[in-house]
Amino acid sequence: MGLFDFVKKQFIDVIQWTESGDGVLAQRFPMADMEIQTGAQLTVRESQKALFVDKGLAADAFGPGLHRLTTSNLPLLTNLKNWDKLFESPFKSDVYFFSTRLQLNRKWGTAQPITIRDKDFGMVRMRAFGMYSYRVDDVSTFHREISGTRETYTVDELDGQLRNTVIASMTDLFGESNIPFIDLAANQDELAAKMKEKLGEVFRKLGLALDTFVVENVSLPEELQKILDQKISMNIIGDPAKLMQYNVAQSMPIMAANEGGLAGAMASMGGGLAMGGIMAQTMGQMMPQAQGTQPAPAPAPAVPAAAPEDPFAVLEKLHGLVEKGILSKEEFEAKKAQILSKL
Repeated sequence: MGLFDFVKKQFIDVIQWTESGDGVLAQRFPMADMEIQTGAQLTVRESQKALFVDKGLAADAFGPGLHRLTTSNLPLLTNLKNWDKLFESPFKSDVYFFSTRLQLNRKWGTAQPITIRDKDFGMVRMRAFGMYSYRVDDVSTFHREISGTRETYTVDELDGQLRNTVIASMTDLFGESNIPFIDLAANQDELAAKMKEKLGEVFRKLGLALDTFVVENVSLPEELQKILDQKISMNIIGDPAKLMQYNVAQSMPIMAANEGGLAGAMASMGGGLAMGGIMAQTMGQMMPQAQGTQPAPAPAPAVPAAAPEDPFAVLEKLHGLVEKGILSKEEFEAKKAQILSKL
């Protein structure tokens, strides 16, 4: 190799970067001891930006396109080097390329529950998770605040910082908004919009642009969720008597399908209610005696046993239950045979 060829290889005349894979946000162009030749071509592809840094100071930034490096299109670098006229000699300067593609599907979530003050439940611990996307916007700020002089800076290295930033901002938002947890959980789109607005300025300070922010879920820890479910159930129940009526109506088809049919089930239910009444009466009589404050009440007069119901009237009622679909025809025939056998 001749001396001329050796010298020629020390000058860089083409500067470009092709991303080798996903996840790289910043990449320093390999310079070693080589110098950039005056008039060299800088190729910046779509979804990229380039930044010239001289002696640690960010100079000129370039967007997508083909750029010929001269004094006219490197005004800041020319000023830093104190060139007062068009330069023709080679120069050295660190060149950094940045990927400005959207970084999609970045996950965020609360590793530990966040404690907030809630109007309805007092102090509660809540969890939340979702996703967001962003891109590098201001390369000078990003270089100064984040990537620095690193040869390569990746998305994974930044994820932890951004995730903690999201959680801190969310905690502040909950504290400032004073919105009940129930309303937060029911309006996740509105919550995401407020979070994006709040985080936008934080991301801009890092040289980033927040593109989307999604809240996928807001929930309470399991033990608090059970309490919330109980409260919701009580609000839905309202009147316990109506709840009992509803439960009885729902269970009637099941009772009709069981052995003995609806009549047997109703008889069992009636017996249970009667037994409950007897027990309540007995307890009422025993309590004053145990306390010794009041004499036992006189026994209630005996209630004469009810006369047996007319079997034909019973058959007529059972037939009515068949027409309403409560009793099947087979159950009706079996009950009919049982009643007629006693005549």
